[in-house]
Amino acid sequence: MPAVHNPGLRVSAGVTIPESELSWRFSRSSGPGGQGVNTTDSRVELVWDAASSAALSTTQRERLLERLSGRLVDGVLTIAASEHRAQLRNREAARARLAALVGEALQPPPPTRRPTKQSRGGKERRLKAKKQRTDIKQLRRPPRD
Repeated sequence: MPAVHNPGLRVSAGVTIPESELSWRFSRSSGPGGQGVNTTDSRVELVWDAASSAALSTTQRERLLERLSGRLVDGVLTIAASEHRAQLRNREAARARLAALVGEALQPPPPTRRPTKQSRGGKERRLKAKKQRTDIKQLRRPPRD
């Protein structure tokens, strides 16, 4: 089967991270794997320097750095994947996780909420319902002497 050429990691319709900006590190993973767990480097770390990426515009970069500030170390984002036994599946999981994380961080902020005021009729209906409830509970009480 021929190798599929990946021009980059597609994050959204307008953002694709080039493969040249992604770097990989491999290490031995803990967990299941039988005898092969001691010999194969199936744990994957995907490293992307978000602060100096050419794939982002300045506004996108500022938004990303602000929203992912807790996960970045000197502007570098690291994703680790070790949930699968095969390195290839861990690579795919790390790529998918990076794309989802960056895509979510690049979403524009939601529109600001317009404060609304309750109508006079709404207030009156609410107070009338409260009064009816009070009357019902008053009727349940034993009579006073």
